[in-house]
Amino acid sequence: MNQDIIYGRNPIIEALEAGRTIDKILIQDGVRHSQLGHIRNLAKDKGILYQFVDKRKLDKLTEGENHQGVIAFVAARSYVTVDEILKSAADKGEAPFLIIAEGITDPHNLGSIIRTANAAGAHGVIIPKNRSVSLNSVVAKVSAGAVEHTPVARVTNIAQTLDTLKKNGIWIAGTALEATQLCYDCDLTGPLGIVIGSEGEGMSRIVREHCDFLVKIPMCGKTESLNASVAAGVLMYEAVRQRISK
Repeated sequence: MNQDIIYGRNPIIEALEAGRTIDKILIQDGVRHSQLGHIRNLAKDKGILYQFVDKRKLDKLTEGENHQGVIAFVAARSYVTVDEILKSAADKGEAPFLIIAEGITDPHNLGSIIRTANAAGAHGVIIPKNRSVSLNSVVAKVSAGAVEHTPVARVTNIAQTLDTLKKNGIWIAGTALEATQLCYDCDLTGPLGIVIGSEGEGMSRIVREHCDFLVKIPMCGKTESLNASVAAGVLMYEAVRQRISK
């Protein structure tokens, strides 16, 4: 079984309450905190082994990240299929709202995108199998538990996946600096997939060609572009604003 770790009090509580498979929990010896007590109680109720260890062991396992005195060994996060995401939207009677992250390599960016996607009510996130960060422990930590509630599909070919989504009646909006339309001037209320390109290069040429239309975020200062997760948040919440006011 491939293993990963998640760390931080809230992410581990979220994982326990969501029924995530956890093999073992390590808690920093000598630390007293109500959330750590809650984690111990949840672990007891679910029959999950936990033990107290020295802080140095937690520091080493998390490579110096802020673990808040607790880590959990878990099975690698399970991915869903694109069809399962679409079925989830259909079961809710909602127009599909998807985020496609092409080539995001920074786990902090992907974690932030998943967190915002969950807050914005997106039905799922799609990432490629290659040239992209996977759902590792840093992604889980940054998502603040959202990775437990937002389905993520990992696909072999993003361009082909976009074609499949379009055949299901979903409009694909790509983000590009050269776009002629501002995101505020486009209709983002229907079945929608928003493509966020990689941190350095943006969308690849072939993915750009498979989008129905391109949009851009107005840049009024000297900065030419936004961080990928920030851009994703702006676009997601413009879609939310339009859907609420429709």
